[in-house]
Amino acid sequence: MTLTDTEILVLEKKAELVRETIVEMLVAAGSGHTAGPLGLADIFTAFYFHILKHDPQKPEWSERDWLILSNGHTVPVRYAAMARAGYFPLEECLTLRRFGSRLQGHPERLRLPGLETSSGPLGEGLSQAAGIAYAHRMDGKKNHIYCVMSDGEQEEGNTWEAVMFAGKHHLSNLTAVMDRNNIQIDGMTEDVMPLESVAEKYRAFNWHVIEVNGHDLRAFIAAVEEAKTIVERPTLVLAHTIPGKGVPEIEFDYHWHGKAPNREEAKKFLQQIRTMRGKVPHEYA
Repeated sequence: MTLTDTEILVLEKKAELVRETIVEMLVAAGSGHTAGPLGLADIFTAFYFHILKHDPQKPEWSERDWLILSNGHTVPVRYAAMARAGYFPLEECLTLRRFGSRLQGHPERLRLPGLETSSGPLGEGLSQAAGIAYAHRMDGKKNHIYCVMSDGEQEEGNTWEAVMFAGKHHLSNLTAVMDRNNIQIDGMTEDVMPLESVAEKYRAFNWHVIEVNGHDLRAFIAAVEEAKTIVERPTLVLAHTIPGKGVPEIEFDYHWHGKAPNREEAKKFLQQIRTMRGKVPHEYA
């Protein structure tokens, strides 16, 4: 289905609000990851407000699409999107990382309805998603399984076991989305452990690969829709994103991979995010 310009604009505005919530969460927590969640805001907005078949009032709905988050440290973007989609009150976002909070620094499935898996150690999500997709196919179910993962965790051997498994079993009900933002905690991916050419590697294991700009909502949604038409193999949407998107001074700065803004930085970040969308800036309170 082709989205109108107005529909795209609505999604872009929602993505802006998701970014604002991420910054507010992180400064309230005093710790967490900034660059990755900001870079994934458009993708998670697309999922929760257009792509996924889901019901915030019935998180365990049997016919839902499953969204697996492999790079669990980016979970603030998922919490922000879920809250704005109606899974839980928006103000609960400010409890991020607090003792006893449902919103832990890495997602815990048993704490918060709507999370499909717990994730922390990188490299496990695609294996989990492939197993879930395989089980659903065995049971004759039509649910689609999505897995969001980082580029840095392509350095994990477990990821490639999953790539081979999904390709061998022609898991067309599985779509993986790689956040190709080129950074990890110790530096740029191509300096730490070169990954390219990622697309050719996945194709070699019988995956359909689509490369897109991860901030182009129309292109990303079209890629996911294309993936659903591929009936003989799994699909990788290789989404090129900008870590720290929306805050120019931290974009592509790997030092912000695992760093949260302080109160003064948060004021400035929120001003920049709002200005980029044409809003009148106002101070973080």
